[in-house]
Amino acid sequence: MLRCDKARNLRYGTLAIPVKVGIAGAGAWGTALAVHLVARAAVTPRVALWARDGGRAAEIDVARENARYLPGIALPAALEVTADMSPLVAADLVIVATPMAALVATVQRLASAGVRTPLVWLSKGFVADEDGVALAHQRIAPRWSEAVGVVSGPSFAEEVARGLPTALTVAATAPALAADVAALLRGDTLRAYESDDIAGVETGGAVKNVLAIAAGASDALGFGHNARAALITRGLAETGRLAAALGGRRETLMGLAGLGDLVLTCTGDLSRNRRVGMALAKGEALPQILADLGHVAEGVGAARAVRRLAEQHGVDMPICEAVDRALHEGLPVRDAVAELLRREPRPEVH
Repeated sequence: MLRCDKARNLRYGTLAIPVKVGIAGAGAWGTALAVHLVARAAVTPRVALWARDGGRAAEIDVARENARYLPGIALPAALEVTADMSPLVAADLVIVATPMAALVATVQRLASAGVRTPLVWLSKGFVADEDGVALAHQRIAPRWSEAVGVVSGPSFAEEVARGLPTALTVAATAPALAADVAALLRGDTLRAYESDDIAGVETGGAVKNVLAIAAGASDALGFGHNARAALITRGLAETGRLAAALGGRRETLMGLAGLGDLVLTCTGDLSRNRRVGMALAKGEALPQILADLGHVAEGVGAARAVRRLAEQHGVDMPICEAVDRALHEGLPVRDAVAELLRREPRPEVH
């Protein structure tokens, strides 16, 4: 629960009320969460939304709408929109809301600006660099002076911004930080739960995007609801195997960050990754698909990362491998499905 020790700022899960929050990244999810937190004025009276581009920040601030990423959602007057990092430096908690590919660079920029607060991110995927592929906390935690964590779960930004019921999971390198960030987010129609399995939570958030591409392709090919259910179920088994290999727990994947997020992304019409799979199955070229999308589809990059990790750890992930080959090696989607169907049946193992 929240600790109301006003003499202290946020330090490894000890929240002083009120809490100043800085959100780095003015995309759809960062903007939506900012709208939610401004409504929590009793505990978050100052919320600053930082955009990397000064022109975009000014445009959003004047219009009081993020027309590019979250059109139709009016931004509350109390939300500060800026390209200046000083509100983030002064914040008690910083939330990074960038695509995974920009996460590490954004964290480095925050550090250079003097941010020294606990840090959580909304990004879902794997970090791929010269040292290989890793979960985000494996790269960031050793280089950050405070506790770090991740917010995950089934959460379309538009629905969060509109105040529709949503449930999230928060995991962190310090359990008290996860508990207090969950309490900070929890309010009105948003529920937030804490987890002590950051590896499992991050793995679930990353792999579900790859599986959503498979589900979208299956739907576009007219394979029906039975096939989609099979993809979700067997995809969840693949995710659990990888999570265990990376130090997480399989049971974590039965919760919001696993099954919940997977079902949403594989079935929801707002899912960008599902739309990528549908377009791919229709024969559209990947560069054009991504250009038309106008947003980042994390599953495209995550597919290659998942395949590398699966090979490295000896984990069998045939659905994710098929998605990677269809995306990056030109394997026709129908051929990928045929290969999966030709696999020798084995006892069902979760």
